[in-house]
Amino acid sequence: MAQITVTINGKAFRMACDDGEEDRLLGLANRFDGLITELRDAFGEIGDQRLTVMAGIMATDQLAELERKNAELEIELKRVREAQSQAAVSKMRTESEVAEVIDRTAARLEILSEHLSRTLKPQ
Repeated sequence: MAQITVTINGKAFRMACDDGEEDRLLGLANRFDGLITELRDAFGEIGDQRLTVMAGIMATDQLAELERKNAELEIELKRVREAQSQAAVSKMRTESEVAEVIDRTAARLEILSEHLSRTLKPQ
């Protein structure tokens, strides 16, 4: 387990994290500290605890919004995949129908060709 020190609202906190996760945890702490700074700039000194709670709620709100958008995108992706699948089936059906028409047309042309050959054959 790695040990790091993060600074939130001007206070140092010693934290443990998995080895290799130090930079990630420092980045998250810096991001959370940025929310507190943003709130302090907007509301002034309203107390450390209140700033921390407000920043936590802001972070949770942002997470909830991202989860909502992610759910919408997953639904849209499912719709797109279903449409793609239906389009592929339709394409295969159309190709099969076109191939059948070509085969029938080719057979008719052969019959016509044979008929013309017999009709125009010199006697």
